[in-house]
Amino acid sequence: MSRLRLLGRNTSSNVQKVAWCLAELGVGYEREDIGGPFAGNDQPAYLDLNPNGLVPTLIDDDVVVWESNTIVRYLCNRDAPTTLYPLEAGARSQVERWMDWQLSRIGEVFGPMYRALIREKRTAADVEALRVRAAQLMGMLESSLGTCAFIAGAELTLADIALGPFVYRWFELPIERPALPALRRWYERLQSRPAYREHVMLPMQ
Repeated sequence: MSRLRLLGRNTSSNVQKVAWCLAELGVGYEREDIGGPFAGNDQPAYLDLNPNGLVPTLIDDDVVVWESNTIVRYLCNRDAPTTLYPLEAGARSQVERWMDWQLSRIGEVFGPMYRALIREKRTAADVEALRVRAAQLMGMLESSLGTCAFIAGAELTLADIALGPFVYRWFELPIERPALPALRRWYERLQSRPAYREHVMLPMQ
């Protein structure tokens, strides 16, 4: 059995995705603190593995994978079949579109808002434009969730894992939030999962 290594600090939303996925799959691994206050992600040894110099990076024997959404897909393909990443093409497309949406829309809003409020200690007024945009995006999720338990249907999938760290930030950042009851119910379902509480619901820093 191969030994998995996950390189990245546990406060990174992208590392949290991977750690949560590994826990849901029941796969053991070792994590090493890289990035942020731990640094190391700009060193030649790390850049040889991940030329972006970002976290996370997954090492599976002689296989090196970077980009968090690619890593979680790799893990599910490695341990297939799993309901986290359905095999049927239509069902898989439902999962992948939300993963792509997270990369193209969510990250560009939540990253700057998180850094401003948590790391730079700026005020809510300083991020008002970002908050408004974030509320619009959360409204899209609200409409899509409807009566579904999870984003892509009745079961937890990689769509939830890709977006779960950001809904935690949405509800925990010191910002004003519109009433989004379906989003709140989804968040409560995520909170009921031990792996989510352990790997995502960490103090923000």
